[in-house]
Amino acid sequence: MSKKIELLAPGGDVDAIKAAIIAGANAIYCGLDMFNARDRATNISFEALQGIIRLAHEFECEVFLTLNVVILEHEIKGVVKLLNKLVNTRIDGIIVQDLGVFNLVKKYFPSLLVHASTQLTTHNEGQILFLAKIGASRANLSRELNIGEIKSLTTLAHDHQVLTEVFVHGALCIAFSGQCYSSSVSVGNSGNRGRCSQACRDEYELTAAGNRFPLNLKDNSAYFDLPALVDAGVDSLKIEGRIKGAQYVHTVVDSWRKQVNEFVSTGLLIEDNSSLYKVFNRDFTNSFLQGNLTKDMFIDNPRDNSFTHANAQKNAISIVQIQEVQADLVEQKNAISADVAAKIKHLSIAKPSLTMHFSGQLNAPLKVSICFSGQSHQISSSSLLIKASDSSIDAGALDKRFKSFKQGAYLLDNIDCSALDEGLSVPFKELTVMKKEVAFLLNGQVKLIAPVNLPVLENHPKVFNKAKLSVLISSVDDIYLSELSSVDMYFKLPESFKKNDNYYIDVFLKHPHLIPWFPAVLIGKDYLEAVRLLDVVKPKQIVSNNTGVAFAANKMGIQWIAGPFLNTTNSHALLTLQEELDCSGAFISNELNNLQLRHIKRPKNFKLLYSIYHPILMMTSRQCFFQQTVGCKKAAIEDGCMLKCEKATTITNVKGFSFAVDKQKGGYPSIYNNEQFLNLQVIDELASLFDEFFIDLTNIGMGDKKSVEKADLMRLFNALISADSATKQDAKKELDERVLCTTDAQYVQGL
Repeated sequence: MSKKIELLAPGGDVDAIKAAIIAGANAIYCGLDMFNARDRATNISFEALQGIIRLAHEFECEVFLTLNVVILEHEIKGVVKLLNKLVNTRIDGIIVQDLGVFNLVKKYFPSLLVHASTQLTTHNEGQILFLAKIGASRANLSRELNIGEIKSLTTLAHDHQVLTEVFVHGALCIAFSGQCYSSSVSVGNSGNRGRCSQACRDEYELTAAGNRFPLNLKDNSAYFDLPALVDAGVDSLKIEGRIKGAQYVHTVVDSWRKQVNEFVSTGLLIEDNSSLYKVFNRDFTNSFLQGNLTKDMFIDNPRDNSFTHANAQKNAISIVQIQEVQADLVEQKNAISADVAAKIKHLSIAKPSLTMHFSGQLNAPLKVSICFSGQSHQISSSSLLIKASDSSIDAGALDKRFKSFKQGAYLLDNIDCSALDEGLSVPFKELTVMKKEVAFLLNGQVKLIAPVNLPVLENHPKVFNKAKLSVLISSVDDIYLSELSSVDMYFKLPESFKKNDNYYIDVFLKHPHLIPWFPAVLIGKDYLEAVRLLDVVKPKQIVSNNTGVAFAANKMGIQWIAGPFLNTTNSHALLTLQEELDCSGAFISNELNNLQLRHIKRPKNFKLLYSIYHPILMMTSRQCFFQQTVGCKKAAIEDGCMLKCEKATTITNVKGFSFAVDKQKGGYPSIYNNEQFLNLQVIDELASLFDEFFIDLTNIGMGDKKSVEKADLMRLFNALISADSATKQDAKKELDERVLCTTDAQYVQGL
């Protein structure tokens, strides 16, 4: 087999990175103490990153840096500052979620390779094409995809010079990545900022199905699926675990290294995966890859399963037997830790030494000799030293000019000028030239890239002088609402369609004023059916929460608006949408607070929208929430479940907080907060920013809450947006009385 299979390992701290390298990883991914999606990991400093890159490259291991969070407007300068530094390192790629960072890299830092993070939820053909267009060299495919879906997307990706990677081992999120707001809603820590508190692992009151951890999935392991992944053409096998320690990382990487080597050399697999059970695990499942979404994917305990597994393997039943088995496993775990510590103790990321000696005499050139990493170089000035008439070239002047190397990738304690005669001078521009030559040599004889000064973006005027109201519905029974007021009426489409069924096509052809609203997740035939709808209906405008649908719409010349689930948080993300896909407007994320919103700058002729009333989505899953809550007679999710099931229930965690579990016909199972989002402050505070304020009248996620007459809600919200101050106060008072269970906590706390 000629194709190289990359084994990509996690590195949450320096020891874990060393463990991954020594265990045989082809690449590692790690994060700095900023802009990365594992805030709970130890993470590393920029200085340590330089040492890690050097160490990894000695072992022919690549290093990818995670910048996989959404970026706030005030952080753009910090991101650019970091990118200015990264382009002059040997970093092998950056992993990115925020569309604004794609824009920055494509325009100003084209030498950096950009990988699309799992947070972008890449799962359909259009998304692959979109990512190729905005400059991604690699895409991490959604964990929910099966082998067939992975193979299809990988083939397309390769046709457009994009590599694919797939998570093959480690923790599984039950929610689609990038579409989980449970941590943000429940405790104010957003997963889109790397602060996930793992609400899916929370304990709940005993459910009707007899479970206390109804959202807790087993860990992912594709250890025996390697042949299928290779056949699918996947380029990189990614191991999750940046909050795991060195012993875990070494054990898992070593096991996978041996499996890959065995398959490459013999075409066979190692049948023993017992080593994977000796470190932290929640038991294992490969059900997403197999497309077999059974109850067996769940485990009713989020903690370490290794001891339970050992007891079962040894058939330990009595207290004495259990104690013996567990003592033996503890001994094995300690031995693993000691073995890993011994293997990595000689690996160093310390800065290599750099010596710098200046010398020179009258009527001779100024010389600097540098020694580093076994290399010696001498650089001479083009001008000869002369007697100084004013300022002389002395130790102080040279230290001032060359001291920046003390903060670089090498350890420079002292600049030696003992061989330089006193009272001499050369033009100071000569020192600048010599400094650049030193930097060139220290950078592997690669020319340093000058820092980019980001131009100030122009804040263009609003499209509408006065803000408008827009409304979302999901039932033909609510179309009459569009006759009551002149508003943009969006019609929510499902996540699953019957193949070649024209129901929704007929709805839009009959009611051309309705604006199609596409969901965030559309996989396989559902994406193709969404594109078919666009092709047949040819609407003037759509809202899409899926970049794949947006890509298709743009190809057809259909105007589109970026929906709220694209998590747009900064001006440069807006530019990506407009410049790459001719987007005409965007919803700004509801996770932002006033200060984070107010400085966003709109592109020219670009609408900004904001939702002021909607159910608060916490998570959406391809797996079924009802199997572990109210129970389901079906052993696994079937094709018909998406189209037919419309269950609903409520779960309550042990802290007393309740959440609505909702499944609409044609929709994925979703969980909603018990409170609706209602933000009336923003109407007055940021009326100058937004062209359109939006309300969701679908009743989805309402749980057992009594719904308010929709025509009345439209009337009241219209009054808040367009009426005089007295009428506004009356409308606000009536809304407060009629819409009872609400919150604007996300607007208050922000990201």
